[in-house]
Amino acid sequence: MHLIRIALAALMLSGGAVAYAQTGGATAVSPGNPSGQNPTAASVREDQLLRELNKLHGRVSIPDGKAATLEQPQGREWREFREGWLPWIGGIAVLGMLLALAGFYFTRGRIRLEHSEESGIKIQRFNVFERFTHWLTASCFIVLALTGLNYIFGKRLLMPLIGPDAFAVLSQWGKYAHNFLAWPFMLGILFMIAVWVKDNIPNRVDVAWIKAGGGFLGDAHPHAYRFNAGQKMIFWIVAIGGVLMSVTGVLMLFPFSATDITGMQLTQVVHAVIGVLFIAAILAHIYIGSLGMEGAYDAMGSGKVDLAWARVHHDLWVEQEQAKTASGRQPVAAGRAVPAE
Repeated sequence: MHLIRIALAALMLSGGAVAYAQTGGATAVSPGNPSGQNPTAASVREDQLLRELNKLHGRVSIPDGKAATLEQPQGREWREFREGWLPWIGGIAVLGMLLALAGFYFTRGRIRLEHSEESGIKIQRFNVFERFTHWLTASCFIVLALTGLNYIFGKRLLMPLIGPDAFAVLSQWGKYAHNFLAWPFMLGILFMIAVWVKDNIPNRVDVAWIKAGGGFLGDAHPHAYRFNAGQKMIFWIVAIGGVLMSVTGVLMLFPFSATDITGMQLTQVVHAVIGVLFIAAILAHIYIGSLGMEGAYDAMGSGKVDLAWARVHHDLWVEQEQAKTASGRQPVAAGRAVPAE
């Protein structure tokens, strides 16, 4: 019996020594633990793992081995971009463009065509397929832009107003709309490139148009073909930006099909940055095509514009159209052909 007591005492002393060594000599007392020791005093903390291993990695039994990586350096960098840099980039781009357009409107005003200059003769500016392509792409872009902005600013601006439940439902349907309308948007981009690329090749006339301020900084209207230099800039922004948005969007629609986790994070960064810059550029396009210039909307509305308007803004194009036929039957008034002047 005496030997048993000695063995039990030695065992208790050795256990205390181990606990002392694990806690670095500190006494950790837990009121709820009868042994008087804190069971988590010697546990490894997350920040220790991140400092020593640079990532948190576990073991999983599912086929997707990527799920075993819980946190890694690129993920923290992406989170910093998503929560820090992206809202600032988006806010400066979109709000900056809106403020610039407002300032331009109140200082320059709307570019008007004097009624005395109206000829009453209409000339075909865009055919049915061109207008269909434009409105298909434009309508999809509006939904994609709104749902994309919700991704960036929704929880900061919208959720406090409508509540978390309504915001969750709205965001879920927004995600569906974003994913499905991406396909007709990409189709519209391809149509635009196929139909208009030949008319948007830069030339020397565009250089002179830019030097003259495009008619926005004065009363003179520089020469232009079917698309002036400003419209060509918008076209190439839409073409190049649309292709990049399409490629990165497809990669996100089919995650990890062509890249790893680092590539997916880079894809989201590129998609988001190009998206907000894209929105800012299209805001300028919408302004010029509606409020900024009188008569511009008719080109994509009915497809016909006043001949006098076309001569003011696209005089070289009018000459090309009238030269296509000897009788000059391009201008149309009251539904019938009218000889060109």
